[in-house]
Amino acid sequence: MTFQQLKSEVREELLQNILPFWSEKMTDQKNGGFYGRIDGNNQLIQNADKGGILNARILWSFSAAYLQEKNPLYLELANRAKDFILAHFFDPEFGGTYWTISFDGKPVDTKKQIYSQAFFLYAFTEHYRASGNESSLQTAIGLFRLIEKRSFDAERNGYFEAYSRNWELLEDLRLSEKDANEKKTMNTHLHILEAYTNLYRVWKDPELARQLRNLILIFTEKIVNATTKHLDLFFDENWNSKAKIVSYGHDIEASWLIDEAARILADQELPTIVQKTCIQIAEAACEGLQPDGSIVYEKDSTTGHLDKDRHWWVQSEAVVGFLNAYELTDNTEWRNKAMKCWKYISENLIDRADGEWFWSISDEGIANRKEDKAGFWKCPYHNSRMCLEVLSR
Repeated sequence: MTFQQLKSEVREELLQNILPFWSEKMTDQKNGGFYGRIDGNNQLIQNADKGGILNARILWSFSAAYLQEKNPLYLELANRAKDFILAHFFDPEFGGTYWTISFDGKPVDTKKQIYSQAFFLYAFTEHYRASGNESSLQTAIGLFRLIEKRSFDAERNGYFEAYSRNWELLEDLRLSEKDANEKKTMNTHLHILEAYTNLYRVWKDPELARQLRNLILIFTEKIVNATTKHLDLFFDENWNSKAKIVSYGHDIEASWLIDEAARILADQELPTIVQKTCIQIAEAACEGLQPDGSIVYEKDSTTGHLDKDRHWWVQSEAVVGFLNAYELTDNTEWRNKAMKCWKYISENLIDRADGEWFWSISDEGIANRKEDKAGFWKCPYHNSRMCLEVLSR
């Protein structure tokens, strides 16, 4: 496969499948914004709660698509997402954004998960980049200041996970039931890093620069395991690692997001150290690489159990991570890995009958229909971003 062929196929996937699915099937004309869920059998659940992560990622995706393609429909949909979020997800009394709201826009879970605040920051920054809307930039800046005020641990460094509506640290800090209940996590730090990187593109604030640089060093010095080069996932407040799970998808995603952060920050001391580390992380992620070009989900290093499912988001991040490693090294093996992973996606994960992608494919090649086609965690972010990164690169 040539780069031109890859670009052509990916662009068609973005414009003819991913974005039409979300614009045509998920737009809630009755209650505003977008529906909360389509299940794995392609059934729309009209009264499903609407998640903050889903809505932030919809805002990011259509903003980013408009920035790339300049299709007025994408800006219209981004504006729709922005207006609904501002009207229903932001807490007018205590600040920040709710975790979930009802199908008709009423608060349901009012906790303040920092992971979610970061995604709204990321999305409003992208909306500003796409539209030039100054109020979106100010919303993003406000969220940056909120995260720094409420979540940053000035004594031991890093960011705490989750708070009540009125900003008391929660006992149950988890993003999801599968996570360890620890005060600091790789995942939240990765997406604060991602959000701060995007904001720094358009707002060269000295405090933001310091905190972005600090986040990069948190990864290189605390989160990347010095022995294995995998990311450690869960930590106590003193940065003691608390779990032995290897997440291949987060490894390969971090390998390019950390590199991107260092490049956007343009700190002369960082690129050499960071690029070496990013290649090491990408190489570690390849432990999960399969002969068909896909990457399996995760491994429990304590028990040795390997989850061989091929999740949609992991394959998306693998394509970008491999391309980034190719750009850093000029080693054609990385390019070939990216091409082969895209071939796997094209032949297995894309639902050519009903649109979008399946949640995952089993090791036996069976599509997972138990998990959502669209929902709280199944959003147009990983796969649309993969397409946009391929096009821009």
